[in-house]
Amino acid sequence: MDRDFLPVRIAVLTVSDSRSRADDRSGDTLEERLIAAGHHLAARNILPDDRAAIAARLRAWCADPEIDVVISTGGTGLTGRDVTVEAHRDVYEKEIDAFGTVFTMVSMGKIGTSAVQSRATGGVANGTYLFALPGSPGACRDAWDEILEKQLDYRHRPCNFVEIMPRLDEHLRRK
Repeated sequence: MDRDFLPVRIAVLTVSDSRSRADDRSGDTLEERLIAAGHHLAARNILPDDRAAIAARLRAWCADPEIDVVISTGGTGLTGRDVTVEAHRDVYEKEIDAFGTVFTMVSMGKIGTSAVQSRATGGVANGTYLFALPGSPGACRDAWDEILEKQLDYRHRPCNFVEIMPRLDEHLRRK
């Protein structure tokens, strides 16, 4: 059975103390790729490396019925200012454990053992997918091209994230 493409609404969040919209190459990379794939850019923002502010933005976007997916870039490393992963985990209802594993596998082919320094993660909250990617354009390209483009395509077989979207928040609808 052939399926029609179903565009999803994706918000992009860049986490950086030093980037502005004018030089946000990672955010630009994600925006260009998601639009080229046929999806809709639902929102885009830049925030500093502040755990509470990041978590608040993620929660607000998860509460927005016009946003299906949030992809953040930046703040996934090991330094003291890297708090994006912790902010994501503050929001997650469920973590997509294999996302980080598959991202590491993809990264190994590109940057070798340096892939161990990334803490890319994925999860679900309030019926919304959330993904935290490293802050480099290359990492954003790799995550999109090798994982997210396929999993956010309803036509991808044997399974994909889009086909289970209607059931992500079913626990909230139970009486």
